[in-house]
Amino acid sequence: MSKESLFREGPKVTNIGLERFNEALQQQGAPSCQRQWTPDRAPLSLYLRIAEIRQDPVLNERIENANREALTRLQSSQPVLYGMGLAKDVIPGLSEKMLLHAGPPITWERMSGPMRGAVTGAILYEGWAGSIEEAHDLAAGNTIVFDPCHHHQAVGPMAGLISPNMPVFIIKNTAYGNDAYATMNEGLGQVLRMGAFSEKVVKHLHWMRQTLYPILHQAIDALRERDRPINLKAIMAQALHMGDEMHNRNKAGTSLFIRQLAPILMETAKESAKTADVLRFIDSNDHFFLNLAMAAAKASLDACEGIPNSSIVNVMARNGTDFGIRLSSLPNRWFTCPAAQPKVLLFPGFTQEDVNPDIGDSAIMETYGIGGFALATAPAIVQFVGGTPQDAANYTFEMYTICHAENRDYTIPALQFRGTPTGIDLLKVIRQNTTPILDTGAACKEAGRGQVGAGIVRMPSEAFINAAQAYVESL
Repeated sequence: MSKESLFREGPKVTNIGLERFNEALQQQGAPSCQRQWTPDRAPLSLYLRIAEIRQDPVLNERIENANREALTRLQSSQPVLYGMGLAKDVIPGLSEKMLLHAGPPITWERMSGPMRGAVTGAILYEGWAGSIEEAHDLAAGNTIVFDPCHHHQAVGPMAGLISPNMPVFIIKNTAYGNDAYATMNEGLGQVLRMGAFSEKVVKHLHWMRQTLYPILHQAIDALRERDRPINLKAIMAQALHMGDEMHNRNKAGTSLFIRQLAPILMETAKESAKTADVLRFIDSNDHFFLNLAMAAAKASLDACEGIPNSSIVNVMARNGTDFGIRLSSLPNRWFTCPAAQPKVLLFPGFTQEDVNPDIGDSAIMETYGIGGFALATAPAIVQFVGGTPQDAANYTFEMYTICHAENRDYTIPALQFRGTPTGIDLLKVIRQNTTPILDTGAACKEAGRGQVGAGIVRMPSEAFINAAQAYVESL
C-alpha cells in the first residue's frame, strides 16, 4: 500500500500465513488482504553445525583455503571462442540417439510443456519422426536417451536442447585446458528453446545449420589459425561497462562480437549475399552473444570442480520442473527441489497462469557472478524485467552478502567500479537465509507457444539446504 492510498482509503490489515486469521477479519468487516508465506529456513541443527565448523580453526581454515583456490581458478580462467562443429562430432559422450537438455536429470514423463515442446522440435529437426504424434511416441519410448547438458560440458538456455546434428560453439579455457559447448542463439519469440516446434521453427534451425554455421565456422577457424581467437572474457568485461548484465541484456556484447567478427567474415566470404544475411541475423538478435557467454561461464566454473572442502556453488540449473545445484567439492551430485514459479512482466495476451516454472541453464551467468548479480551495471534492464534502477542496485548489494569475493575483472562503474558479487558460498546462503536471484525469460507452460515474459526470480532454498546438509557431512 502506498502512502497516498493510506490517507485516501485508510489502513488495511495484511495477514501473512494462516488464512483462517484473514477469514476472521473479513467476517468482522475489517479491511484486510492475504499474503502467502511458507517457512523456508534451514533446520536449527544445520545452523548449529555450521557455527561449530566455523569456530573450529582447523576446519575453517581448510574451507577458506579451498574457497580461495576455487575463486583463483574461476577468475584466472580465460575462455576464448576456439571453433565450431556439429554436436555429435565434438561434445564428449553425445551419442546418436541422445538429446541434451537444460537443468538436472529428468524423464519425458516429468517434463514440463516447454521442455516437451523443445524435445518434439529437436526430434523433427533430426528427422527421427515425420509428425508431432510420432515424435511424442518416440520420446515416450526407450529409444532416445535424455541427459543434462551439464553432464557433457555444455549449457543451453531455457529448454536447452542440443541434438546430434546441431552446430555448437567450442569454447576453450586456455588457462586450464578444458572446453565447453553451446548452440547458436535462435532469436526471440517462437523458438525451440522456448518450447516452440512449428514448421517455421524447424526450418529456421535448418537455415542455421546450412547457412549460418558454415560461414561462422570458416571465419572462426581463420581467426584461430592466425592465433587471434576471440577473447570472450574481454568482451564480457567491456559489455558490463556498456550497460549489459549478460543474461537478459546482451546488446553490447553482441555488438562487440560483430565488430570483431565482421572483418574476417568479409575476408573469408564465398557468397556475399549469404554473408550479408548472417550479419543481418546477428544484428537483429541482441541475445546472440548470450550462448557464447554461457559457455564461457561454464568453461570457467568447470575449472573449479573437484576441490575438496570448497563450499562454492559451481552449477545452478533448472529444467522447468526441478531446480538443481552442484558444489565445487561434490561435483558429481545434484541437489534438487521443485523449480520456482517466476513472477514476471508478461507480454500482451498472457497471464500469470500461462507461465511455466523456471527453466534453463542460463543460471550459469549468476553462478559465474554476472547476470542478475550485476543488475546495478544495467539500469536499462529494468524496462524488460520490471522495477527501478535502484531496485537493480539493491539486488546486487544483496548478492554481495552470499558471495565469497568481488570479481577483479567484471566491475560496476555505478558502484565506483566495485567487482561483481562472485562465488556463491553455500554456507553464506544458509547463514543469511538468502538465495540467489536471477533475471530470466519465462516460457509458456503450454508446449509450442514460446516466450510469455521476463522478470526476476529467486531460487528456492530447499536445494541449498539439502546441499548444505551433504556438505557438512562430507567434512
